[in-house]
Amino acid sequence: MSANFSFEVFPPKQDMPVNVIYDTLEKLSDLNPNFISVTCGAGGSSANAGGRMIEVAAAIKHKYNRKAVAHIPCINLSKDDVLKMLAELDGQGIDEILALRGDRVPGVEPKKDFLHASDLISFIRKETGNKFKIYAACYPEGHTESTDFDKDIEYLKQKVDAGVDGLISQLFFDNRFFLYFIEKIRRVGINVSVEAGIMPVTNKKQIEKMVNICGANLPVKFRKILDKYGENPVALKDAGIIYACEQIADLLANDADGIHLYVMNNVYVAHRISDAVKNLI
Repeated sequence: MSANFSFEVFPPKQDMPVNVIYDTLEKLSDLNPNFISVTCGAGGSSANAGGRMIEVAAAIKHKYNRKAVAHIPCINLSKDDVLKMLAELDGQGIDEILALRGDRVPGVEPKKDFLHASDLISFIRKETGNKFKIYAACYPEGHTESTDFDKDIEYLKQKVDAGVDGLISQLFFDNRFFLYFIEKIRRVGINVSVEAGIMPVTNKKQIEKMVNICGANLPVKFRKILDKYGENPVALKDAGIIYACEQIADLLANDADGIHLYVMNNVYVAHRISDAVKNLI
């Protein structure tokens, strides 16, 4: 059975028209992904940001005839906010969701309806039954707020048992963490599919910021790439694409269920990687 291959994009800023992303979506759709997921963008844990996300997801589905997975980060949403978003998604015929807690926004007091992604998943299942396919996030190196990897997997099991159909992993740069993580979760009875989240390195500052946020370990091989090519954007982009392709080839050789590419709306990178791995998927 072939592995899934999917992309993640973010919507344009609030002061820009949605159609500025259409060229990106068209070119990504031409690569025949299993789905394209859409984040809520900067400050995405709000109902207002969700509206922009739904517009992009609707374009993916109706304009480009691809499956769209809509992100719902719940930490700053009320139950009414979520019900409204679900109704809008249902009205657009979008029936796949990535249910997330979301990041805490400095200076914004979280709402109390959903403290964890598992609360959101249980709520969606209670309110809508099996109308939506629900994905959730997983963390091969442990959640940044967790100090106990085994406890983190216990929480993941609770989340999956609440009604998850599939998992998408946080980005990582060392496949050993992902493969060990898969071993661990299978042992505790987490048997849903897991797509490996891969972010190609195209910008040194960007990747350092992402690593600081998500806590991903940088293997020696990867650090050498950053050190050698970090001040040469063209060389770093090429080296980052090669590194990502090597990661993907190794993951697929180890029977990964799928690859979820964090393309950061970069069509060039998506095309280069897709061309390199298309015979492996």
